[in-house]
Amino acid sequence: MSRIRPLPPELINQIAAGEVIERPSSVVKELVENSLDAGAARIEVDIELGGARLIRVRDDGDGVAADDLPLAVASHATSKIGSFDDLEHVASMGFRGEALASMASVARFAMTSRLRGADNAFRLEVDSGRMQDVRPAQHPQGTSVEVRDLFYNVPARRKFLRAERTEFAHIDDLLKSLALARGSAEFRLSHNGKLVRVWKAARDETSMLARVADMLGESFPQQSLHIDHASAGMRLSGWVGLPTASRPQADAQYFYVNGRLVRDRVVAHAVRQAYADVLFHGRHPAFVLYLELDPAGVDVNVHPAKSEVRFREQRLVHDFLFRTLHEALAETRAGLHVPVEAATWPADTGVASAVVQKVSRQASSHWPSYAPQSRLQLGVREEPLADYAALLGTAEPAPMAAPSMPAADTSEAPPLGYAIAQLKTIYILAENAHGMVLVDMHAAHERITYEKLKSGRVCSNLRSQILLVPLSVPVSAKEAAAAEEHGEALADWGLELSRSGPSAVVVRRIPALLEGADVAELTRSVLGELAQHGSSRQLQELENELLSTMACHGSVRAGRRLSLPEMNALLREMEATERSGQCNHGRPTWVQLGMTELDKLFLRGR
Repeated sequence: MSRIRPLPPELINQIAAGEVIERPSSVVKELVENSLDAGAARIEVDIELGGARLIRVRDDGDGVAADDLPLAVASHATSKIGSFDDLEHVASMGFRGEALASMASVARFAMTSRLRGADNAFRLEVDSGRMQDVRPAQHPQGTSVEVRDLFYNVPARRKFLRAERTEFAHIDDLLKSLALARGSAEFRLSHNGKLVRVWKAARDETSMLARVADMLGESFPQQSLHIDHASAGMRLSGWVGLPTASRPQADAQYFYVNGRLVRDRVVAHAVRQAYADVLFHGRHPAFVLYLELDPAGVDVNVHPAKSEVRFREQRLVHDFLFRTLHEALAETRAGLHVPVEAATWPADTGVASAVVQKVSRQASSHWPSYAPQSRLQLGVREEPLADYAALLGTAEPAPMAAPSMPAADTSEAPPLGYAIAQLKTIYILAENAHGMVLVDMHAAHERITYEKLKSGRVCSNLRSQILLVPLSVPVSAKEAAAAEEHGEALADWGLELSRSGPSAVVVRRIPALLEGADVAELTRSVLGELAQHGSSRQLQELENELLSTMACHGSVRAGRRLSLPEMNALLREMEATERSGQCNHGRPTWVQLGMTELDKLFLRGR
C-alpha cells in the first residue's frame, strides 16, 4: 500500500487551476476582478488566438509593491482578508488567493506593476511554477498581467479548448457582464491587435443606460422599467424588461449581489414568480439588477469560481425581490408606457428615441382621472361586466354606431384614447394623442376579469351568483372526485359544486363576475386541472392558474360585436387595471402605432 505523502506545490496549484481556471475567459475574469479591487478606472484587455496564445490585462489601479510580487503568485496569499471575521464580511471581488498561483502553474506568467506614488516599476516572471527574480521595469502606475500559452504544460486540458471564435465569444460575454458590474470604469477589449469593444466610463444614469443598451440591444431602454427600491436593509436597483420584450432564451439576465455577478436559485425563483402572470409560455425576461445588502448577509465562499452565493436570510431576500419586481410589473397597465417620440438620447450614447419608465409607489396613486360625467357617457359602471352582458347572451348584435371623437383635441384624451371602430369583431381601433391604438378585446377583458378575481380572492370578497336552476354537468369519475375533495376551496372562489353521481356534478353558484359564461365548460376546465394535481396542498400554488381559467371563460369572445360605448368602457378599464398590458398568458393586449411609424408606412416627409 502506498504511503501518504504531501503533494508538491506545483501539483497543488495545477489541481487548484482545474477548479479556478476552466478556460481563457476564467483567466480574464480573475484578472479584471483584481483590477477592479485595485480601484482601476481604466482596464484594457488584449487577447490573441481567443486567449490560447495571450491574455494581457492592464489597469491604472493602486499597483503592487516589489516585495509583494512573489507573494502575489503564492498559494492562498491575498491582501483582501486576514481573519475569519474578514471572511464573513467579504466586500471585494476576489479573496481566495488562488487565481494568480493557478495561472502561473499552467501558463507562462508575467506581472509588471508600479505602486501608486512610486518612482519605479518591477516585473516578475513565472514559467511552469518556477519563479524568477524580481527586476526593475518600465510601466505607468498600475499593473499589467500577461498569461501566455495557456495550458501549454497540461496537454489534457489544452485539447479541450474550443475554436478561437468560441473562446473569444466567452471572453466578450464575460467582459460585458463585468462592465455592467462597474459602470464607473472604462473597459477596452482587443483581439489579435484589433480594438473590438470600448465602453467609456458612465458618469450618470443616462450614460450607464447607454452601456446597458449597447449590451442588451438598443430597444431595451424603451422596453424596460427602472427599479430603485430599498427595504429591510436591502436595495434593489437596475432595469427589468417589459413582458412584451421577453426573449426565447435566458441570455439577457444579469443579477449582481454587491457588484458580483451571480447565478442563484433564490433569485431565479423570485424573478420567475414576479413574471408569472405576464410572461408568455417558454419566454424569458431580460434584466440588469443590482442587489445591495450587508456583506455579512451573503456567503460568497461557496464556489471556487465565486459564481454562486448563499444568502443567510433566503426567505427575506426572496420576498424582497419578488415584491419589488411584482409591484413594478403591476404598473405595466395599458397606456402607461406610451413612447414619447420627442425624447431622444444624446448623440454619443448610440441610443435613439428611447424612453425609460421609472416606477415608484406613487405612480398608481397619481393615475389620471376623468370627470364622472365623461366616464358615465363612456359606459363605465360599478360592475363593468354589465356593459358586456349583451355580448354573452343570445341577443342580436348591436349595430355599429357612427364613429365620433368626444373631444377635438386628442392631446386631452385618456392614454388609450377613444374607440373609433371594431376590426373583424376581434380588435378595437382607437385614437389617442400619439396616433393609433389596436386592442385585442378578448385578451384585454381576460386580464381585467382575472385581476378582479384575484383582488376578490385576496379580500375574501368574491361575490357569487346563485343559478336560478342548478346545472348538472357530466364529468369524469376523477373530476367528480376532485369536486368532492376540493369543494370548500372551490366555494371560496365563488364556485359551489356538489357531486351528484359517479360521473356528474351539480353547479349551484358561480362567481358574480362570470355571469353569462359557459358554466359547463368552466366547470370541466377547473375540475380537470384539480384532478390532474389531485392534492389540496398543491391547490394554493394553482390558485392563480384556476382564476386565470375562470377569467378566460368569462371574458368577451372574439366575434362579438361591440358598440362604441362598450369599446370605450373596455379601454377605461384597461387603463385602471394592473398588468393590463398583457393577458393572463403573457400575450400583449394592445399596441401603439405612433404618427412617425404611420408616416413611414406611406413614405410621408421624404
